Amino acid sequence: MATFKLLLLPGDGIGPEVMAEVETVISHLERTGLASFAIERDLVGGAAYDAHGKAISEEAMRTAQAADAVLFGAVGGPKWAGVPYDARPEAGLLRLRKELGLFANLRPAICYPALADASALKRELVEGLDLMIVRELTGGVYFGEPKEIVTLETGEKRAVDTQLYTTGEIDRIARVAFDLARARGNKVSSAEKHNVMKTGVLWKEVVTKVHADYQDVALEHILADNCAMQLVRAPKQFDVIVCDNLFGDILSDVAAMLTGSLGMLPSASLGAPDPETGKRKSLYEPVHGSAPDIAGQGLANPIAMIGSLAMALRYSFGLGEAADRLEAAIKSALAGGVRTRDIAGPGANAVSTKDMGAAIVRALENG
Repeated sequence: MATFKLLLLPGDGIGPEVMAEVETVISHLERTGLASFAIERDLVGGAAYDAHGKAISEEAMRTAQAADAVLFGAVGGPKWAGVPYDARPEAGLLRLRKELGLFANLRPAICYPALADASALKRELVEGLDLMIVRELTGGVYFGEPKEIVTLETGEKRAVDTQLYTTGEIDRIARVAFDLARARGNKVSSAEKHNVMKTGVLWKEVVTKVHADYQDVALEHILADNCAMQLVRAPKQFDVIVCDNLFGDILSDVAAMLTGSLGMLPSASLGAPDPETGKRKSLYEPVHGSAPDIAGQGLANPIAMIGSLAMALRYSFGLGEAADRLEAAIKSALAGGVRTRDIAGPGANAVSTKDMGAAIVRALENG
């Protein structure tokens, strides 16, 4: 059995609490022979700033570069509101994404039958929902130059953010989306704004060209604002949605709330495959934040963090069967009525972070 190198970066707030439940699941996987891991742990975010004066140390970055996958908890909180901008907790995550070349962000939105009533939408609209948003993560308006605030001769200030994409950046993210669709519902929806943005014109052109290599997959082009509307009108029409960095940021959060809680949803950030080994640099994290208001109280929902491990099993380690079993265990625990506070509903009894992790491990044992 192969042993996979895994770096755990719990971070701040509820990060260490939900990561602890991942370690419980990992122990079960190793104990039952489903997988073997060589685990290293390090600091990131505010915890790293307190120890090293920066959001991630050089040693942690070297470990991340050598790892088969990185599991990331959450960063930030009021304690670090006044630190220098370059050392802010979020800078650790941004550096990981940049230096590992993590250009493809995968954000699934899954509505478990047991939680359909937790969504703000009607049950019939979300029950059985299973879509994937593929967001380009290292280009676009968040990284384009110039990016500045300047003072004009008139005394007014002018802010500039540059939306920038190349053919190659669009081509590679489109191929990730089409490859994923082939293993899912065989449909890609490409969301952009070609009606008002030149980058949207290029995006549509390149995605259409890439589609020629994936004629077995259905492709539709949809304006990003219409996509947002359709997500809250009839979300089950979508399978894989591919979009740029800005629209992906927005649309993935819209899709997340269809499921009832950010505490349910994992994500993956993947790099390009190595030409020789085919392996990708990868980072997996829950979509929720550090939730400092509940940190240390055992109230956090660990499902998104455990689901992130399931994505690592599938996309980095090639352990699809183990990923299936873990995802089935999450579904089973929920079907059995186990709920943390965020998904318990008014007046319902809620279990602790550790109790939810234990329920998922029991479901794995019985599965």
